[in-house]
Amino acid sequence: MKIGLIGFGKAGKAVANVILQHPDFSLEWVLRSSKTMENISAKEFLGIDSSDPAQIFSQQNIDINTLFENHSVDFIIDFSKEEGIYTYGKAAVQKNVKIISAISHYNENEKDYLKELSKDGVVFWSPNITLGVNYLLFAASLLKNIAPEVDIEVIEEHFKAKAGISGTAMKIAETLDIETENINSVRAGGIVGKHEVIFGFPYQTVRLVHESISREAFGNGALFVAKNLINKENGLYNFEDILKPYFFNETKNN
Repeated sequence: MKIGLIGFGKAGKAVANVILQHPDFSLEWVLRSSKTMENISAKEFLGIDSSDPAQIFSQQNIDINTLFENHSVDFIIDFSKEEGIYTYGKAAVQKNVKIISAISHYNENEKDYLKELSKDGVVFWSPNITLGVNYLLFAASLLKNIAPEVDIEVIEEHFKAKAGISGTAMKIAETLDIETENINSVRAGGIVGKHEVIFGFPYQTVRLVHESISREAFGNGALFVAKNLINKENGLYNFEDILKPYFFNETKNN
């Protein structure tokens, strides 16, 4: 399966690293906003021996429709910025390219745009695309259903420069129907990402913890999603849609 990667920051580079070493996927190209590295490939930059083209293009020098025409792909994996969806979204669905967005936070306008795109294409969005943290979300939901009155606090830890509450923590709060005031943020050093959900019962405590050791976890998650989107019909999907068949032994790709 052919992949086009949008964004080549820290997360994008880690995702490219995973794709380039996966036998079932080919990294056809990387699209970034800057002209830097435009004349080299992602595999050259990362020092990986791969047969994937992995050519780096700049948004400043190539039209997105031209890119799709000359370098067709099956999936777009987006690790750029929240406004990036406007750059490629319409062209992608017109070319039957499935969209996997790993943007940590979208405003309501972008969320509405994703819904609009999903009428004509397969669109997936998760604020945290690591498989482990979405297992945590699913398990936390089950525990909340068992004990709806339990006290819940969320602790999220990230690298010192990360601004605002993490999109994953916001998603946890939304899923468990708790206020953002119950989210406690820690910013220190180079922490990749850690999320802990604390369930406070009388006389006991349950803690669910997920920690990303390496950003390559984003790549593993994105490719897991891609495999499970292959036969999906048009619509807007999230990780719950992908994981539910595994938890409840339903037939995949319904």
